[in-house]
Formats: sequence, structure tokens, C-alpha cells
Amino acid sequence: MENFMKNHEGQTYALLRMVTGFLFLFHGLRWWLGWPGGGEPFVGPWHIVYIGAPILIFGGLFVCVGMFTRWAAFLSSGLMACAYWGYYGNKAFMVPEGSSDSAIMLMFPYVNKGELATMFCFAFLFIASRGSGIWSIESARKNSG
Repeated sequence: MENFMKNHEGQTYALLRMVTGFLFLFHGLRWWLGWPGGGEPFVGPWHIVYIGAPILIFGGLFVCVGMFTRWAAFLSSGLMACAYWGYYGNKAFMVPEGSSDSAIMLMFPYVNKGELATMFCFAFLFIASRGSGIWSIESARKNSG
């Protein structure tokens, strides 16, 4: 198994990059347009609608297709770190009245519901450090010129 996976490292990384970007892109489209899912667009603070959602959409698109990958992934990672500490992680500093969870417990992503933001943050950080890899626009441009 170890040798088999080692021989397919480039392909599995490309799949990780593409699927992560794809999921992020559609997460942003859901916020901005209410699609897919048939819901209403997100109505909320201006910074989420006009800064966060475009980073979700364009960051996800660029990472998915492998264009400006390092910058898009780094920006997306930072957005998810801000999302975690701005919404989920700060619950530890403002324990709701009547909560059975302690401030320490509210720091854990599983307890404060911040697993998705945490996973996106670290997946994008890894992608930013590794670059676009194979099956990307950057790779195709490098090989054609």
C-alpha cells in the first residue's frame, strides 16, 4: 500500500487541491447567490458579503483550476482562520449563559462547530506551501512554454 500511494502522490495531491477548491467555490456561491440549494443569498455584515464571499468564490475557483494557487490558497487560509476566531473560537471567551460547556471545551472545533473552517484553513495552508502541482493551469502553462 505504501509504495502504491507513493507512486500516486502527485495525482492524490491534485485531487485534494481540486476538490478543496471546488467545495470552497460552491460554499461561496451559496452565500452570495443562494445557489445551489434553492435558498436565499446571505444577508449579513458587509465584510462577509463583499469581502468574504468573493474570496470564497474566486479563491475556490483559482485553487480548483490551479491558477494563482499559492496566493489564492494563502488568502483563503487566512479567511478561514479569521472565520474560526471571529465566529467559532470566540465562543470560549463569551460562554453563553446556561451553557454546560466550559471555556476550554468551547475552544475545540467539534464543540463550537468550527470543524469546517479549521479543515479549510489547514488544507489551504498546505496547498499554499505546495503550489498547484499537476493537472493545473500553472502546470500546463509551464509545460507549453
